[in-house]
Amino acid sequence: QVHLVESGGGSVQTGGSLRLSCLVSGTVYNTHCMGWFRQAPGKEREGVARVNLRSGSTYYVDSVKGRFTISPDNAKNTLSLQMNSLKPEDTATYYCAAVYSPWLTTCPSNFAYWGQGTQVTVSS
Repeated sequence: QVHLVESGGGSVQTGGSLRLSCLVSGTVYNTHCMGWFRQAPGKEREGVARVNLRSGSTYYVDSVKGRFTISPDNAKNTLSLQMNSLKPEDTATYYCAAVYSPWLTTCPSNFAYWGQGTQVTVSS
């Protein structure tokens, strides 16, 4: 069983930065994919960034490439999302997620474990 708790959300102006953190309870190193997803009001949930903890491969949605960085810290059991050059369209509730996938070198699209979410608001 994996338990995820996000923190670090808040309100910033356009161009600002935030760092989200996800505290992971459970063993995920070398067996899971982890990712950050977001959902804005009235929109579908969107995968923002994913990392395969075994292979190290990462994926970013085009809209955040070059601005966001996903970083697992296995020693601290955390997953971070550094968000720079934030835009109003980044406003959403951000969720940390994980899925057991030891046979994969990339990440699947469906995740099994979810945190409660943290709000990010970017004002213009």
